[in-house]
Amino acid sequence: MPAQTSQNMLRADARQNRERILKAAREAYALHGIDVPMATIARRAGVGVATLYRRFPTRAALVSESFAEQLAHCVAALYEGLEDPDPWRGFCSVIEQVCLMQAAERGFTQAFLAQFPEHTEYAEERTRAEQALARLVGRAKASGQLRQDFDVNDIILVVLANCGATTGAGEEAAAASRRLVAYLLQSFRAGPAAGPGPLPSPVQLDLDRIHGR
Repeated sequence: MPAQTSQNMLRADARQNRERILKAAREAYALHGIDVPMATIARRAGVGVATLYRRFPTRAALVSESFAEQLAHCVAALYEGLEDPDPWRGFCSVIEQVCLMQAAERGFTQAFLAQFPEHTEYAEERTRAEQALARLVGRAKASGQLRQDFDVNDIILVVLANCGATTGAGEEAAAASRRLVAYLLQSFRAGPAAGPGPLPSPVQLDLDRIHGR
């Protein structure tokens, strides 16, 4: 077999192993949180622990890489919101997009809130997201459309509330997120408005499944 062909096959195998590891990690984080043992993720991915550690030498490296795409999506949504000429619409769009993405990737909440000081690239991206959030909130408040006592840290409460609402909702997670966020955004609006818009359709949840029965 030509050396170049052999190298290409090795690179393809390495890419496949990496993709399997990241997929397994996201699934495990959604089920058990980001403290799940690395060995558990390796078994789920069908690779050896040594293979996992060669590619991701620390838990922080694996967590941050697993959700790098989701974090980048959040940052992109934030900058789109900042560019919207209507500060309130931009604010609402960001909250809605982040919460829907969170509903689809339930492990992301813990990953975003986690502090990984040794992982510089992740920390820098997270800092940029926090700065963009502060500007987003400031614009909406300055426009008079967001209540003045809203604090940027209240967005963390939104994220946590959305996590609670979507956990156990199964296929209805996105619908549960949309309805919760609609309620919250109505409460964040400042002053008298023309009236709240219609809420998304009610969500039919399986309470037996939520309670593990």
